[in-house]
Amino acid sequence: MTLEDLKKEYDKLQNEYGAKELDSINNGGCIKNPNICFVFMNPTGRNIASSKKWKGIKSPWIGTKNIWDLFYSLELMDKEIYKKIKNIKPNEWTKEFAKEVYKDVEINKYFITNLGKCTQIDARPLSNRVYERYLELLKKEIEIIKPKVVILFGNQVSSIVLNQKISVSQCRKKLFKEKIGDKEYKFYSVYYPVGNGRFNIDKSIEDIRWIMKNEIK
Repeated sequence: MTLEDLKKEYDKLQNEYGAKELDSINNGGCIKNPNICFVFMNPTGRNIASSKKWKGIKSPWIGTKNIWDLFYSLELMDKEIYKKIKNIKPNEWTKEFAKEVYKDVEINKYFITNLGKCTQIDARPLSNRVYERYLELLKKEIEIIKPKVVILFGNQVSSIVLNQKISVSQCRKKLFKEKIGDKEYKFYSVYYPVGNGRFNIDKSIEDIRWIMKNEIK
């Protein structure tokens, strides 16, 4: 199975759990042994790539601003690209600029994805049951790209992926190991850094810096 094969499955689940007028959002970045695989929750209509009129890549966070503060603070983003993201309006993103952003993500050797790929109109919460439908697909993603470390954002995503009750505040910088296929992978749970979790972004940055220092050789 390839990442392209997985997109077909995401589209099927979009019809079940997402907004019918929007497309599913896939993933993006370095697809061959990235240093980090970042796993968020699920996309919303704020991502302009979810529009059926969008002809470019269907990757996370296209047309948004705040999440790129995290990656720039981690020194995982080109300064000029970051400045352009902060200065343009969402509808001013072009398919060429989105490709440029994700080329920079690739160069910096990380991969961005969501546990749930079903795009919603807004940031309404999804049930565990919906996220659980995507769990095996996420594991396939990880098995295909083979990251050095997987960073899970927030309690809900962490609990589902690690199959145990997780409170980020109680397990900061704690290593979890999970076997996927024939390989054991390293997982960390960190605070969700955007939306309602924006006030925790400094803690997210602190913990990810520590993870990078200790896990990325």
